[in-house]
Amino acid sequence: MDKYKDTLKRYFYCFILGPLFMVLEAAGEFILPFINANIIDKGAAVGDTAYIVKNGVYMLLIAAGMLAAGVLGTRFAIQGAAHLAADVRRKAFAKIQEFSFSNIDDFSTGSLITRITNDVTQIQVFAQSLLRGVFRSPVMLLGALAMSFILNRRLTMVLCVVVPLLALAIALIIKIASPRYTRMQKKLDNLNNTVNEAVTNEYVIKSFVREEYEKEKFQSVNMELLEKSVSALKMMLLLQPLSTLAISVTTLAVVWVAGRQIMVGDMEIGTLTAFITYLSQILMALDFLANIFLQGTRAAASDRRISEVLHAKVTLTDAGAAYPDRKITKGEISFEGVSFRYFKENTENVLKNITFSAKGGELVGIVGSTGSGKTTLVSLIPRLYDADEGRVMVDGTDVRDLSLRRLRESVAMVLQKNTLFSGTIAENLRWGNENADMEELRWACRIAQADDFILSFPEGYETELEQGGANLSGGQRQRLCIARALLKHPKILILDDSTSAVDMATDACIRKAFREELTGMTKLIIAQRINSVKDADKIIVLDAGGVAGVGTHEELLASCVPYREIYDSQTDREGEDDE
Repeated sequence: MDKYKDTLKRYFYCFILGPLFMVLEAAGEFILPFINANIIDKGAAVGDTAYIVKNGVYMLLIAAGMLAAGVLGTRFAIQGAAHLAADVRRKAFAKIQEFSFSNIDDFSTGSLITRITNDVTQIQVFAQSLLRGVFRSPVMLLGALAMSFILNRRLTMVLCVVVPLLALAIALIIKIASPRYTRMQKKLDNLNNTVNEAVTNEYVIKSFVREEYEKEKFQSVNMELLEKSVSALKMMLLLQPLSTLAISVTTLAVVWVAGRQIMVGDMEIGTLTAFITYLSQILMALDFLANIFLQGTRAAASDRRISEVLHAKVTLTDAGAAYPDRKITKGEISFEGVSFRYFKENTENVLKNITFSAKGGELVGIVGSTGSGKTTLVSLIPRLYDADEGRVMVDGTDVRDLSLRRLRESVAMVLQKNTLFSGTIAENLRWGNENADMEELRWACRIAQADDFILSFPEGYETELEQGGANLSGGQRQRLCIARALLKHPKILILDDSTSAVDMATDACIRKAFREELTGMTKLIIAQRINSVKDADKIIVLDAGGVAGVGTHEELLASCVPYREIYDSQTDREGEDDE
């Protein structure tokens, strides 16, 4: 309930006035049949026109009041439920923004999307139904029973038999449906994961002509969701036929009993008409309550899933930071016996006893075979993950003793996956510095060798990008991401194989600009090509999660076998290409 407290406080009037107006509407529901019965029995039966007109006016006034109460009650119910959903969605999204990479690993992208959209919608629908019916239906049920008892005690006994049996059947349906809704939501997660993966990787799918495979894969997941949805919803579908059957059987029983009373003069036609109306109201109220309970069952499953997000323990926080206000001024980096593993229950480390240091302003190359731990290594510097053993130091301070905000403001990281957003090129670049003017944008783009191709577009820096920068080449996206990172003016710049899609000449121009214009910035460059890092101040060679060598290009060629093997393989390939 904690997640709803703020909304309940701010919009308390919706959660009070909504049910109140619905109760007033329900009161009219069981008053009208009573007046109608009197019109038939006391007015129409004796031809008393004045009585009929007077009570008819009363009925019109009550109906008008019911209309106003119903509209107001529904309005406040919709408003309260909408605000409740918006606040929960906002809290869930804010919580996701606090997640570390390891937290995100615990939830799939599709699952998070489902939770923040579909699950919140289920809660909104339930809240709206609850505000409209939580008091209205019981008031209608009890009021109709009371009025039935006043009209004819003997007929009311028929209701006392049917109502408990119907309530028991509804309770059984809810008990069976509850776990099925939970399973249905999980299958919806799978569907969203599949769609997200297929849409994101559409270029790969088409390039490998795997459309049919993806269609079959989607069909399989879609059918699983269909199966679970039908399994859950068919229990809900039983409710309407069951209620209809109960109404029909009860109506027949009432007419049979009442018919005999009318024949002997113990009951009048108006009373029977009102009693049948009350019977319908009672069963409708039960039906509405049952729907609320069924929606509540589904909403409860959604609530648990949202609570898992909101109550997830964020693995990386500033708690325990000894120097939360300390700024990074030099960009010095050192790893002291660092080991790390993604899955903590595993005994095998991804990084093993990593030790090295880099002075402020140095250019450090990081090379190694695929899976050697290069990306994992640099991810520990801005605390995307925390080391399991040893210490990662920046400017002589353990990164865990610095605030995440201070640390990440001073570290810019260009990941392997180049992420751009829909909007203009300038808007994307200003993610690095929202206040950057055009001169600063062009400075960063010149260093990243992006200025020329941007100006070749008719709209220049105001060119609109599609989602993910789909209307740019891979090399252009990489250069824009580098420029965006430079606009942060970080003390530490990390490029994770971020020039792999550019040609050798452009790569050389970027490295030259780094040396000449970024002298005060520590630069760590992960590269597959030795040529991209051979002029670095030092090169770190990783092999199977450990440091195989540290030194300059010449030193490593002389002393590091893994480095020499990588260099020889690339030299041989270049020779073959030349031939």
